Amino acid sequence: MRLEGKVAAITGGTAGLGRGIAEAFLAEGASVALFARNPDKGARVLDELGAQGRAAFFPGDVMNQPDVEGFIDQTIDRFGTLDILVNNAGGAGDLQPLVDLSDETFDEAMKWNVYSTFWAMRRALPTMLEKGDGRIINLSSTEGKHGKPVLSAYTAAKHAINGLTKSVAREVGEAGVTVNSICPGLVITDIIRDNGPATAKAMGMEFDEMIAMFAQESAIKRPNTVEEVAAMAVLLASQEGAGITGAMLSVDGGTAQY
Repeated sequence: MRLEGKVAAITGGTAGLGRGIAEAFLAEGASVALFARNPDKGARVLDELGAQGRAAFFPGDVMNQPDVEGFIDQTIDRFGTLDILVNNAGGAGDLQPLVDLSDETFDEAMKWNVYSTFWAMRRALPTMLEKGDGRIINLSSTEGKHGKPVLSAYTAAKHAINGLTKSVAREVGEAGVTVNSICPGLVITDIIRDNGPATAKAMGMEFDEMIAMFAQESAIKRPNTVEEVAAMAVLLASQEGAGITGAMLSVDGGTAQY
């Protein structure tokens, strides 16, 4: 019960890493507010979590600034405070060589990943600073430490998230708020299953071949699990993580060796 009495807001909280983090936080005693686009799925996930009043869902789109800011406000209204913010929502979108990349596609990657994180952090911080305590966890990627062909927009976005993390950590550390990013490697989630074939095609290979190639880039030669990423989020959200801030923590099986 390392998070007993804490309130967490999680974007993209109904599937994949977001849902895994929500489940881990609930198991540690936290209350969680989930944010995603599909109200029907949100209602179903709440029912499946069975958290007896410790979970809430608010629909919205992370590419829409009023939705993101409204989610933070709704979380505080519902639970009375906000202790932990997990900026999980994001993705790669269309994958193209840079010479074919449109302004619209690049802008989409920035809004989906960077602006959504920026909007949520800016809205949440006043509450945390007033209390003198808070945890912000931004989901980045191994692509926030290096890059791959046809992933330039996504890679730029994840590097930007890491930059935000490091700078804001310096701004708010003395006030008792920590800001970190988790950089997962390959994790087989629903979004990977849904979008992976297109990614593989853009890279000139089959989906299974791409998964095997990414797995071989790691030291453990396998994908990481949702539970492994969620365990890192629990550590960063807990009192045990109070001395960790401004860090880009890899959960990637040794793919990025720094």
